[in-house]
Order: sequence, then C-alpha cells, then structure tokens
Amino acid sequence: MISNSKLSNHTESLSLNDAQLDRFAEVGNYLADAAGEVIRKYFRKKFEILDKEDLSPVTIADQAAEESMVSIILENFPSHAIYGEENGWRCKENSADYVWVLDPIDGTKSFITGKPVFGTLIALLHKSRPILGIIDQPVLLYGCDCYAYALLASGYVDLVIESGLRPYDFLALVPVIEGAGGVITDWKGQQLDWKASSGSRATSFNVVAAGDKQIHRQALDVLQWR
Repeated sequence: MISNSKLSNHTESLSLNDAQLDRFAEVGNYLADAAGEVIRKYFRKKFEILDKEDLSPVTIADQAAEESMVSIILENFPSHAIYGEENGWRCKENSADYVWVLDPIDGTKSFITGKPVFGTLIALLHKSRPILGIIDQPVLLYGCDCYAYALLASGYVDLVIESGLRPYDFLALVPVIEGAGGVITDWKGQQLDWKASSGSRATSFNVVAAGDKQIHRQALDVLQWR
C-alpha cells in the first residue's frame, strides 16, 4: 500500500488549526489502510459482480471497503456527513460543514480483471471546499486510474485532462495537486468545489490539472478554443 495525502493550501482561510488538520489527516490515512486491507482480500479472487443503475460494475470489495471507511469516520467524527460512490449519503445533518467523499475503488473494471491499476480516493470537504485529499494504491506494482494525478503531483507528468468525472473521482485530487504546487480546475478555470448536501446529485465535471500555472493557462486556451 502506498498513500499520497495532502492538505489544501486554502485551509488557512477556513479557520482550521493545525491540530484539527493533523487529526483529519491521521484519520484519513486510517481510512486508506482499512479500505486497502479489505481490497487486498478480494484482489484476483472469485466474487460476484453487480451492475449499478448506470450499468457500471460494483463488487463486494467496493461495498465492503466503503463500509470499513464509513464506520471509522462515524466513530471518530459522528457529526460529519459522508458521501460514498457505492451507497450515497450517510448524514445526520443535511448541511454538515464537514463532508467526506469516498471512492473505495477508483477503477473497478481494472480491479475485476485483476489489473493492479486502481486506487482509493478519499476527500474531506469543509464548507464545500476540499481541504484533504488522499490517493491510495492498495496493490503496488503498476498504478491506478488516478495514477496520472499522482504522477503529476510527483513531477513526472505535466498535464492531465479528463471529462465526465464525478465528485468522488476528483475531490481527493484537489489538495494533492495544489499541495504539490500544481493547478487543478474545471475546463473554464473555475475552482473545483462541490456544494454537498443530502439532496446533491453527483453531477459530472470536466477537470484539467497542470504542474504549473503557465501550462495550465495554455491548456485552458486550447480547451476554450474547442
């Protein structure tokens, strides 16, 4: 298991102290460890594959990994809301200031076919803004669907452009990219926020991430031209 976690540079403006941020990061890493332990038990094993409403596949590993993370969050932060890819909202308060957004297996198709090119994405929002992001690779050797962003944050690639991403696909990436000195926005250059509530739907977003502002600006110019 390898995990890359970052706290957003924007946390200073959100009145959060270092102790709070450290605690969030600590629990976030616990979540990644718990999900990874579940995922590794099922990797390259026989299991049932179901179809979700959008016909995308889901496995018992996705569901069990998400549940393992949910239980840890509720134990440590019972007032926080949770939005998971597999089971949607877990929330006592519709307008919770803190919302955890979970994608237990980003790259389920790769997981099903036994390719270790998937990962776990964990984000924490504070008043709609992603303040913590974790990209975790529970099975090492190659990478994951979110691997391109981890490469960008590590300085190995300069640009990643994707369309049709759901909040659980990209929110964890925002603090990671920004914490590494990069830029990540939508295709219009707008900040990637998600105003989360129990009535929110996981609408799609177009995302562009770059290693520096100049490359990001050039990419936006090309995207606007199209």
